[in-house]
Amino acid sequence: MPIDYLPILVFFVVAGLFGVIALTVPALLGPHRPSSTKLETYESGKIPYGDAWRKVPVHYFKVSMLFILFDLEVIFFYPWAVLFRRLKLFGLIEMGVFILILLVGYIYVWKKGALEWE
Repeated sequence: MPIDYLPILVFFVVAGLFGVIALTVPALLGPHRPSSTKLETYESGKIPYGDAWRKVPVHYFKVSMLFILFDLEVIFFYPWAVLFRRLKLFGLIEMGVFILILLVGYIYVWKKGALEWE
């Protein structure tokens, strides 16, 4: 039934309107005083140097992907910590297996030299 999808349509319309309003109202009502300093490009708070199309070492991407991988795994510790008392010994063993798998992966990456910055 198409009428069953009406709440979803309303949600998308409200979300879209919120996005449009959040982008247009500050542009229309906010102060706009451009200056040469404000219009300069910057990169992480530093003045950029060199060509914008310079090659970035692949090692940078490898380290960032490994960071994201191991960082996301930490998210799984929170629900485990919240339910630790209800999970009892089973939860402790499962988290031990999980940490062991992470440790094996970390040692493998370390031995392969992926964490070495040359």
